[in-house]
Amino acid sequence: MDLERYLARIGHTGSRQPVLATLAEIQLRHTLALPFENLDPLLKRPVVLELPSLEDKLLRQGRGGYCYEHNILLQAVLASLGFAVTGLAARVVWNTPPEVVRARTHMLLKVDLPEGPYLVDAGFGAMTPVTPLALAPGLRQHTPLEDFRLTQQGEVLRLEGQVADSWKPLYTFDLQPQELPDYEAASWYVSTHPNSSFTCVLMAARVTPHGRDVLHGNQLAHHAHPGHPPHPRQGQSQSGHGERHILDSPPALRQALEDIFGIRLPADPGLDEMLARQAQAPPP
Repeated sequence: MDLERYLARIGHTGSRQPVLATLAEIQLRHTLALPFENLDPLLKRPVVLELPSLEDKLLRQGRGGYCYEHNILLQAVLASLGFAVTGLAARVVWNTPPEVVRARTHMLLKVDLPEGPYLVDAGFGAMTPVTPLALAPGLRQHTPLEDFRLTQQGEVLRLEGQVADSWKPLYTFDLQPQELPDYEAASWYVSTHPNSSFTCVLMAARVTPHGRDVLHGNQLAHHAHPGHPPHPRQGQSQSGHGERHILDSPPALRQALEDIFGIRLPADPGLDEMLARQAQAPPP
């Protein structure tokens, strides 16, 4: 693990002691510096989960990734610093009807500290927690962005986030440890199956000092941090503390990916065609 390059990439110069304060600082800086994005599945490029490939993509190429890429990299970082960290798997229930059962296609981490176990997740896109969450069901947990809570039924835990005035379920999981082959099988499915949203819809997300920027297809949204006014961009409409804008051309999408999400776009011959498809997609 090229720990020095990672810490420089996220801008962490503080303590490296394996304590809660260090964990919280690294998770926050990771989400500020490294974007969530799914360009490779859309471009039919393989998503390789071995650590050297992830280091090259996220730390040297100026790219982002999805949950497996973020959390496998973060798991290696935390282990290098002396944290006791375990990979877990979750079923996504975000924006999913209650009767639909999905496969365990999301990766998250459990970090064991003297204070108890904590959930750490740097790869859930538009609702990625920016700080560790205590694995304590029923506790309302404040973060610099949304509040979160865990509920429990038997051995299954459910993570919920507060959106506006209601609690929205994000994913369900248990504490069974997962290994790299488990993640490779699930990642191959979500990055290649024709019905997977990762192969159909352009997605990008990044935490900012003022809130979150989120791209879904050709829709760009900014969600302001509580207590901060929105920062409108030219041509965007406003509604309360949120801004939305339709990016209906490949140059507009390219500019957003580069300037807002900080992604160094790959030199792929299919990039312009993919951006054109996304720009003309009807709203969901």
